[in-house]
Amino acid sequence: MTKSQVSRTRWTWLIFPLLLGVLLFAFLLSISVGAASIPLLEVWHLVFNPDNSTNSLIVQTLRLPRAVIALMVGSSLAISAALLQGVTRNPLAGPGILGVNAGAALGILVGIVFFPGLPSELSILMAFLGGVGAAALTFGVTAAVGITPVRLALAGIAVGAMLAALTNGIQILFEERARAAIFSLAGSLAGRTWDHVLSIVPWFMIGVLLALLSSQLLNLVSLGEDVARGLGVNVNLARFGLAGIAVLLASAATSVAGPIGFLGLMSPHLARGLVGVDNRLVIPMSALIGSSILLLADVGARVVDMPLETPVGILITAIGAPFFVYLARRIR
Repeated sequence: MTKSQVSRTRWTWLIFPLLLGVLLFAFLLSISVGAASIPLLEVWHLVFNPDNSTNSLIVQTLRLPRAVIALMVGSSLAISAALLQGVTRNPLAGPGILGVNAGAALGILVGIVFFPGLPSELSILMAFLGGVGAAALTFGVTAAVGITPVRLALAGIAVGAMLAALTNGIQILFEERARAAIFSLAGSLAGRTWDHVLSIVPWFMIGVLLALLSSQLLNLVSLGEDVARGLGVNVNLARFGLAGIAVLLASAATSVAGPIGFLGLMSPHLARGLVGVDNRLVIPMSALIGSSILLLADVGARVVDMPLETPVGILITAIGAPFFVYLARRIR
């Protein structure tokens, strides 16, 4: 092992506990900050030892489930983007850029408007179908003219805009029925409860586990089609499976928080800057970064216009859009 490799290994072992500390701080801060501020030390106590106080009620019923949702949504979008970037070998890929988030949001709306008797537990299935359809449309449009990173991103943006317009059209035409979907499509974490946590936990756990188990396969696919085939990988099947995991995670996140763009795009790039290109490290690092960013952005969404709240998706977009431009300028 070379001196640079030893240095990278030591840095990796150092950066993970540091980021875990950042995540813990962001998690507690998210519970602490709001219209009624609660000291961090009291938050720590009330999370594990609830009592009958007003602060305990705020922590247990309002802010703790919201923070848990933020953690899972941020992790899901970040891991989804890491998988999509590896599968497509496209640094601009992500669930928001490829239209997956918009497709998932449309799927949720269609379920609520046209299938009102559908159990709420199946909203993630509708989101998944919408996300798959959006991804297929994006790749189909790009394949017709030749797939390149910029073309794929532009096609995804166009597909996302089209699906967003269709979503708005359905909301206008079926205003009464669509009111129930406004809360789900707001791109916000406000008002999320333990019921939302329970609806996403199984899908989140399955998606994260599959992503971690598939990280070495993603490394092989990322080497290119010819190299992967030479190593015995069924490339088409691997791409289909990895993309399916990515869409599942993005759809689950969208079903409880609405479409939040650019978060997934940023997190894997930041992770690779810290630990290199090995997806066995990039995937968990992306999860830590994505959840930390969303938790801190949610804190910012509460304080920027207190006592009112700004949708967290707006803050994430304000950060992510310049990042996207920066990446696009670097690609030849």
